[in-house]
Amino acid sequence: MTGEVSLEPCTPEPGSFAVDARDGRVGRVMGRVGPYVQLRPPGGGAEWDCPPDLVSPAPPGVVLRARVTEINREGRLP
Repeated sequence: MTGEVSLEPCTPEPGSFAVDARDGRVGRVMGRVGPYVQLRPPGGGAEWDCPPDLVSPAPPGVVLRARVTEINREGRLP
């Protein structure tokens, strides 16, 4: 079936960073629950659900900032 285009949204892999197109928030992909992709803010916090068609992989600069946020938070933990 060459030449066919998949209309299925491309969900970033669990553990990667993604952007919620609704408001631009960045989160680490935790997995899927029902039809939604669950995202968690860098450095921790409450997860939120995002429709898979509104999730896109985070660009490299955004990923770098998110990883720095997580590393800084880990450094403050007892």
